Amino acid sequence: MIAENVKKVFDAQTWVLATCGPDGPNAVPVGFHCVTDDGKFAVGAVLLETTLVNVADNGRIAIAVFDPATAEAYQVKGRAGLVKEGPVFDYFAKLTQDTFKGALSCKGALMVTPEKLIVASPNGENKKELPL
Repeated sequence: MIAENVKKVFDAQTWVLATCGPDGPNAVPVGFHCVTDDGKFAVGAVLLETTLVNVADNGRIAIAVFDPATAEAYQVKGRAGLVKEGPVFDYFAKLTQDTFKGALSCKGALMVTPEKLIVASPNGENKKELPL
């Protein structure tokens, strides 16, 4: 499982999702996200058009997170897929409705199964792979 101090950074900060597809690399910040109890990374798919196309094409994704107060940073590399039902989707659908009052809708929950967790902090631990 992901160490509690690492999970805390992911819980508190904006994530940047990175994918690559036929049109090249794509990176977007996302605010609707969580680390699930089973160690997956989940994102509410509200505006992620290019990201979803790229994930459908090859399933590959990276997530970067950075805490500006502590300079603690991490990167996750893994595989992603879109789900349109279940408790994580329900959570993001409600969050989207509550936030945007019907102006936008949730397309699904992008579920990321991590394969690598890497320190990206600017210190001696940089590039160190952490256990999942």
